[in-house]
Amino acid sequence: MTIEAPLSKFKKTNLKIYIASCIVLAAFFAYDGYLSKYQWSCRRGFYEKHVKEGRLDDTMVWNQRLPFILGAVAIAFAVWLRTIKDKKLLADENELIISDEKRISYDSIKKIDKTNFSSKGFFIVTYENQSGNEISCKLSDKTYDNLSAVLDKLIAKIS
Repeated sequence: MTIEAPLSKFKKTNLKIYIASCIVLAAFFAYDGYLSKYQWSCRRGFYEKHVKEGRLDDTMVWNQRLPFILGAVAIAFAVWLRTIKDKKLLADENELIISDEKRISYDSIKKIDKTNFSSKGFFIVTYENQSGNEISCKLSDKTYDNLSAVLDKLIAKIS
């Protein structure tokens, strides 16, 4: 039976918060940079302080550039969220599947350090790769949900 640990809600929610923060900050800077020059604007004083004789000071220039930068960062976070939203950790009958490229057979696992799992929410799997090098892989419950079931399966398979 295959045990599945999907990407955690914690990680997805954090990325959504980053996207929303970038959008809100971009709107704030866009308002100050482009709309504060109008008489109806609540920030007319900001415009008068940072524009002298039609010349923009550094603050106003940044307020006009930052919305585009923050918009690009929000798009990057959205693309990142979309690419990892279906990511999951699988513990099947023969191996631990972290990604398509990273698969750890149970035979190659040397040790599992679970001393910090109950307190800090992570455990470390040390395994030997095909070239004979020992590699440690840290798996955290902030990255994956249902990690305790995966840990139980790992312990059962290597015992």
